[in-house]
Amino acid sequence: MIEMIKKAGWVLWPLWVLSVLALGVTFERIWFWLSVLSREKSILRRVLDAASRNWQTAKDIAFQTRRQPIGRYLSAPLMLSQPDPEVFRLALETAADDELSSMRRGHRVLEGIITLAPLLGLLGTVLGLIRALGSINISDLGTDATAGVNLGIGEALISTAAGLIVAIVSFVFYRIFQALWYSQVKIFRKAGNELELLYRQYLLRGDESDSFYSQEVENEEAVETDTEALVNTNTEETAKSDTEELVGEQKKGWGNKSTDAETQEAPDESNGNTTQNFTHPELVNTNTDEAEKSDTDEVEKSDTEETNGK
Repeated sequence: MIEMIKKAGWVLWPLWVLSVLALGVTFERIWFWLSVLSREKSILRRVLDAASRNWQTAKDIAFQTRRQPIGRYLSAPLMLSQPDPEVFRLALETAADDELSSMRRGHRVLEGIITLAPLLGLLGTVLGLIRALGSINISDLGTDATAGVNLGIGEALISTAAGLIVAIVSFVFYRIFQALWYSQVKIFRKAGNELELLYRQYLLRGDESDSFYSQEVENEEAVETDTEALVNTNTEETAKSDTEELVGEQKKGWGNKSTDAETQEAPDESNGNTTQNFTHPELVNTNTDEAEKSDTDEVEKSDTEETNGK
């Protein structure tokens, strides 16, 4: 291997560095994607199931899984305090851009290796050919002196082969990582749409609850108003009834007094006249005095006539 590197020239050293760098990036990305894919579905299912029942539980689950890209993505809008639907969507889009960009870490390195490795290999081959063909004279063509040229050309092509190997291996893993990244774009978009839909339903249920509560309050106020009106009506009717009863009792009392006054009227048998007694006590007393005076006058008159007759 070392001897081949010496024969291929210095170009293999950069290719060696590029191959090591490509292997490092590849292993790091493989480890990353294995950790993401192994836990992503469970985290997504737990958060969405919790969001359909209790948003605080969904927030706690997303916060606990912030080490995973999907956890950070879902927790970004959930950390906001009662955001509007547009703000909720903006938080999802911003978090998706950040996480998807971080998932492409290392892709630029692989793209550079894929482009640079074949060019370095081709450069090594060209330099090897220049070196091999530079020692040939036109007069030596077809003789044994040109036998070493074929060996030099073969050694010069080693760098091209090495560059192509590094580029092909890097390209294969690069395409795998790209496919995984595109699948994450679809997963993030679907998860974001479902989470936003659940949030809009949550807000709609909250508005319905508020309107229902307002309607209950209005109904309670209406019932209270009707009750007060009924109480006022009953109070007025009771007061009116009491007033009527009081007036009736007063009228009844006045009627009893009139009856008592009438019973006090007595017929005057002596003079055939009936003395009327009014309800007023003074009038009754006056009539009584006049009757007694009239009787006294008649008695005195009778006594005078008897005396004269004798």
